[in-house]
Amino acid sequence: MRDELIKQAKNAQQYAYVPYSNFQVGAAVKMVSGKVFTGSNIENASYSLTCCAERTAIFKAVSEGETDFLALAVTGNTEEPISPCGACRQVMSEFFTDKTTIYLGNLHGDVYESSLAELLPFRFKL
Repeated sequence: MRDELIKQAKNAQQYAYVPYSNFQVGAAVKMVSGKVFTGSNIENASYSLTCCAERTAIFKAVSEGETDFLALAVTGNTEEPISPCGACRQVMSEFFTDKTTIYLGNLHGDVYESSLAELLPFRFKL
């Protein structure tokens, strides 16, 4: 599962809309149902309206009625495995469980396996 999800995240990078940063990020989420949703980062001239790849993939899944997340893979052209921003971590907290596996990768093939508890240990939850 890991390698295939990383591959789909890397593929999603090609669809990134990044005219300002030229920094492409791709993500793929695998659902308990077996479906996979991909996303890329989408920038905006008003930079705070930019949507990260992770949130794009998560929102696509939720907008299609899928909320049981099994795993997320995110990749970027970074030296170390890429790390999600705070906004993405909080969105993950809304939908992921402690059993959701998170794979952080880069284009060199490095992969770091993590969890929501590790990425956001004192997360805000209702």
